[in-house]
Amino acid sequence: MRIALYQPDIPQNTGTILRLCACLGVEAHIIEPAGFPVSDRAFRRAGMDYLDQVKIERHGSWAAFEAWRRGAGSRLLLFTTAAAASYLDHTYRPDDVLLFGRESAGVPDDVHGAADARLTIPMREGLRSINVAMAAAMALGEAVRQTRNIPSG
Repeated sequence: MRIALYQPDIPQNTGTILRLCACLGVEAHIIEPAGFPVSDRAFRRAGMDYLDQVKIERHGSWAAFEAWRRGAGSRLLLFTTAAAASYLDHTYRPDDVLLFGRESAGVPDDVHGAADARLTIPMREGLRSINVAMAAAMALGEAVRQTRNIPSG
């Protein structure tokens, strides 16, 4: 199981998601460009004290990430408010990549088109979206529950 962040633009959300990945033993992928520096030094300066506990892969572009993903043979599951299928009704696999878009703009159409599934977190009508870090926690929690990919020790 992996989490990928498409061009994240709020460092605090990225830090929260990286901490989630560290705690659950999940690899994190950052698809650049990001709206802030994504170096180890920048994360440490921001107080990311779990940085040594998470594997972070950086991809310089969407094309670079897609080349990596296709080579890995992983499904791409896009979490978006523009989907009809609930994340709770999806069957997850241990090698899935859970993709979350930019907080300010989501993902472009070509990224939507590349996804093997587009999933949403059902919400009350009239509300725009759930914070991306909270959405990642909800989605990863369900994926881990289904795959029993629970970290030990």
